[in-house]
Amino acid sequence: MRRVVVVGGGVVGACSAYALAKAGKQVVIVEQKGFGSGSSHANCGYVSPSHVLPFAGPGAIGSTLKTLFQRNSPLKVRPGVALANLGWFLGFARRCNTRDMMAAGRAIQALLNSSRSLFEQLVETERLECEWETKGLLFVFRTPKHFEHYAHTNEMLAREFNMPARPLDSAALAALEPALNPGQAGGYLYESDAHLRPDRLMSELKRVLTGLGVEIRENCAFTGFVKGNGTVAAVKTASGEVAADQFVIATGAWTPKLNAELGCRVPIQPGKGYSITMPRPAVCPKYPLIFEEHRVAVTPFASGYRLGSTMEFGGYDESLNRSRLSLLTEGAKLYLRDPLAEPVQEEWWGWRPMTYDSVPVIDFAPAMSNVLIAAGHNMLGLSMATATGKLVAEMLGGGKTHIDPAPYSLRRF
Repeated sequence: MRRVVVVGGGVVGACSAYALAKAGKQVVIVEQKGFGSGSSHANCGYVSPSHVLPFAGPGAIGSTLKTLFQRNSPLKVRPGVALANLGWFLGFARRCNTRDMMAAGRAIQALLNSSRSLFEQLVETERLECEWETKGLLFVFRTPKHFEHYAHTNEMLAREFNMPARPLDSAALAALEPALNPGQAGGYLYESDAHLRPDRLMSELKRVLTGLGVEIRENCAFTGFVKGNGTVAAVKTASGEVAADQFVIATGAWTPKLNAELGCRVPIQPGKGYSITMPRPAVCPKYPLIFEEHRVAVTPFASGYRLGSTMEFGGYDESLNRSRLSLLTEGAKLYLRDPLAEPVQEEWWGWRPMTYDSVPVIDFAPAMSNVLIAAGHNMLGLSMATATGKLVAEMLGGGKTHIDPAPYSLRRF
């Protein structure tokens, strides 16, 4: 039996460990903190095939530049971070065109569609109690201008990606989602989307993995590789060496910190997102909601309620910026009859691992034939996790893959 060490105990690492264990591998997860304690903990929980479009696209340069001069924008780029990471931001700028947007979208969609199906199977097969719901995802627009503009996006998504939404005028939207304030311009319902509670998912995955014989070593920081002749024999950790035949690096936004050990450059920037978790308000939405004009997302769980989103490129800053949390609460008040509830149970931030083309890296490290990198899932780590895990197991197994891995190659950078 071949032994595999997975470095990283987030959702991508966990789903990789699951697929590897189901394929008959002996698996050890090495996690520097607690299993599922990073960006997999308190995101909005969307499993969203609708999110095929990359961050980089026509018009994105202008909107990003504006944030350099705005005090409090949902998208925020600190000038010092932009200057210190100019290569990443230039790479982003070069991809803000229709051709590259479509190519990235097709790579993203392959993972999203596969993951959506695999999540359904995983929840059913392993009887995961993670508050899985398949109601869809509702985009809500406050102004007629933005509602009408999104019609062009919807038409393009239907034509190019076979991903249409159901348009709803103001009256139809109000009838579908009574929790909204009256007078919203309209909305679009993506009926293919689903959602779950991420912390419950991670708890359930820990249960399942343990049952499959996966060893989970928490508070066990990775410090390097024991390298041989073009391969790795073991990982070095704060608790000693862990030997294996193959290795998966699923370290999310931390991956660039390992560039020297990996012997390659993985162009990831940490994009900080925020969330606030509270009990369900008295008038709670039935649907997960995205308020596109204000970049606020709302998730009604069976056991709670979460506001989330915003994007801040501030480097590896570990502070919680309260003004970013205020963007969530103030934005929600514009749309919802009952936007908040007491007490606030958690105020949270996490780093999204952002590649400049919005496509993850799922590829072998060029200098080490038995090390596979699975990182850079941008804002869609949860949505892409099950398909990534399956692809990781297939690539390490050397057989046919269910998705073409070429778009996720490091060679594209």
